[in-house]
Amino acid sequence: MLGWLSEGEIQALLLSLRISLVAVAAALPFAAAAALVLARRSFPGKSLIDGLVHLPLVLPPVVMGYILLITLGTKAPLGAWLHEYLGLRFVFSWTGAALAAGIVTFPFQVRAIRLALEAIDPGLSDAAETLGAGPLDRLATITLPLALPGILAGAITAFAASLGEFGAIITFVSNIPGETRTLPLAIYTAIQTPGGEAAAARLAGLSIALALAGLVLSELAAQRVRTLTGR
Repeated sequence: MLGWLSEGEIQALLLSLRISLVAVAAALPFAAAAALVLARRSFPGKSLIDGLVHLPLVLPPVVMGYILLITLGTKAPLGAWLHEYLGLRFVFSWTGAALAAGIVTFPFQVRAIRLALEAIDPGLSDAAETLGAGPLDRLATITLPLALPGILAGAITAFAASLGEFGAIITFVSNIPGETRTLPLAIYTAIQTPGGEAAAARLAGLSIALALAGLVLSELAAQRVRTLTGR
């Protein structure tokens, strides 16, 4: 089915899908927790925390990659400690690419889930509390099911955005074939290679198709869940 792609291009595609999937799955619990706190709690410094959560939306991705590099690089104190004592090395590895993509696309998940949470009638939770439901019960049976459209929309949008992440990944983990060369990095490599215009065009078209499919799927999934939940 992908015979029109070269072996290296297929490798970049599969690696991109793998990195994006891990990035979204790892970030989702933290995004849900952050959205819940921002939507349901008032506390000093909330505006600052909200700004920090959404900072990757406005910060140049290269800056985020640089911050990761000086924090988690093998020469950095934290990165050296993780590598020496826990055997974790993020720099120049696909796991580092997933970490970078997860951080850059984290706000997409938080924002979608927060909007879904803020749309829930608080009276439902209050009514359940009067019937004896505890905080975890209300979270599992009321809040999360009703917020499911936002959770799905945020996860799919973040997945699509992760597929297109370039700056943070190339800055933090470089452009290593088979290890960190995702679709955007493969496009960059093709552009820099003499005679690589056709490969760049193929990969650019594939990236556009994947991004569009992600956005459409996000909306369809949200609509489907709203239909099932009667919202």
